[in-house]
Amino acid sequence: MRKPETLSLKGKLLIAAPDMKDPRFANAVIYICDHNAEHAMGLVINKTKGTLNLADMFDQIGIEGSLQVANSPVLEGGPVDIDRGFVLHTPDYTATSSVFLSGSLRMTATKDILESLVLKDKAPQKAVLAVGYSGWTGGQIEEEIKQNAWFIAEGDEALIYDTDMGNKWRKALASLGIKPERLSPDSGLA
Repeated sequence: MRKPETLSLKGKLLIAAPDMKDPRFANAVIYICDHNAEHAMGLVINKTKGTLNLADMFDQIGIEGSLQVANSPVLEGGPVDIDRGFVLHTPDYTATSSVFLSGSLRMTATKDILESLVLKDKAPQKAVLAVGYSGWTGGQIEEEIKQNAWFIAEGDEALIYDTDMGNKWRKALASLGIKPERLSPDSGLA
């Protein structure tokens, strides 16, 4: 018997339900970068690494020059591989290591993207850095969705670059026509 095809969530947003059990994902909005039958990988786009911003990271890793993109907060991409950076950016910068996420979004996880952010003629128009990522094993994310832990929305790339972290969760829910104050924190299966 053939296994059913997995509907890919790549390019979608996962929005945490109000009763999210895992505190690391409370009110999280996650952009899904990859999803298939074996795994899923995404980046939390609405939680920051404290007060750390992009310019601070350049000081820490020894890249000199003037930042050519907005000095955005560094995102806490998730609890996996927390020493690794992932840059979501516009396609005007693409390296062989860049992953095609959509017609207008790429992800690069090598130092060359960071170095490009200080080069006037090489920097992408927009970029955000996430440290760490969120990952799931095969079938895990589907099970969490069945348990009503997540809402699924279309990937809103403007939301990725939005620096109003405190309102991203509300904005993501609003894209589905949902007002957070109308959600019960005790959801169940209908």
